Amino acid sequence: MSPILVRPVREQLEHDRVIRLLQAKYRRKTDVAINPGNLQTAAVGPAASPWYPDLVLYAGASGKKLVGVVEVETGESVNHLEAMSQWAALSRLRVPFHLYVPSSSIDSARRLCAEFKISTAEFWAYQVIGEQIRFTMVLKAAGRSKASAPSATPRRAAPPVAARKTVAARKTRAASTTTARSATAKSAKKKAPTARGATASKTARKAASSRSPKR
Repeated sequence: MSPILVRPVREQLEHDRVIRLLQAKYRRKTDVAINPGNLQTAAVGPAASPWYPDLVLYAGASGKKLVGVVEVETGESVNHLEAMSQWAALSRLRVPFHLYVPSSSIDSARRLCAEFKISTAEFWAYQVIGEQIRFTMVLKAAGRSKASAPSATPRRAAPPVAARKTVAARKTRAASTTTARSATAKSAKKKAPTARGATASKTARKAASSRSPKR
């Protein structure tokens, strides 16, 4: 339980129920300690003024290395005092801070995080429907992936579609002009020998007529 808040009994029971569901969820990957109700079994922060988040996550392989903290709020505990003190303190621990609030308090929690500059690794909403509790991811801190990392050599921006079409049309026209010129040159080469042959034939006929005896 938050040291600065006393919840109604019904809300506290719902709050502790959510904690135990999340304990089962996070236990798949980490060791989990919980502080439900008035229990204060797992502390974080400085020894002089420790905090007791609802769930404390430890690395399973290395024993008690802190790898995350989780805070579960109810409608009554999404307020300025809680955000300014507890949320802000937990978000400064240099480990992922996960915040869970009721679905009806999403907007209020967003405003409080923005107002006090509180960063969350994961921001969740939960909704109680009868005996069921449903969780919905609201926000997850964006991590830089290899695919999104900038490359050492900047790439040229691709030209617009219209520009690409214009360049393609120009290349097509140039290729057509080159083909037409080539065809014309070949035709001229074929005609040239025929003309020379006709001239030679005429010359031969004249020479033959001059050599023939006159009657």
